[in-house]
Amino acid sequence: MIARIAAGLALAGAIATGVAAQGTSTNQVATSTAWSVFEESNPRECWAVSAPTETVNTRDGRVVAVRRGDVLLMTFFRPGAGVQGQVTFTGGYPFAPGSTVNMRVGDDSYEMFTEGEWAWPASAEDDGKILAAMKRGVDAVLTARSARGTQTRDTFSLLGYTAAVDEAEKRCK
Repeated sequence: MIARIAAGLALAGAIATGVAAQGTSTNQVATSTAWSVFEESNPRECWAVSAPTETVNTRDGRVVAVRRGDVLLMTFFRPGAGVQGQVTFTGGYPFAPGSTVNMRVGDDSYEMFTEGEWAWPASAEDDGKILAAMKRGVDAVLTARSARGTQTRDTFSLLGYTAAVDEAEKRCK
């Protein structure tokens, strides 16, 4: 699973920042409960990543089985690009064009914009708000709609998130 997670991570970083696609990372440097930390040197980037603990897919109000690629929630640090704590989500499918992903952490709700299979907050300020909420939270629930009309709800445990993000940040200061 970690190898599949790593394969999507470099691409996520490239898409989220508009940089050309990068190679696959297998450089896992730490694990903290539900979260893993990766570090790359060229370009310099570090990130915390987790897969969902629960996934529910529905169509027309009924639970359905669908094929999805890797579903991942990540927080990136890229000192060379001035990125300090960018939250990124991949749903494992192309999102519906023009749709957004809703992220709920406790009683707080956030909107993430989509492009292809990737979603992220609109600004660094929004990233900061989400990052702070995730550090305080128990879980994060992301709700989205695929290009085929499937509604998805992915729940991520936030156990170990703070330690993983702090480790990624420390490695990429």
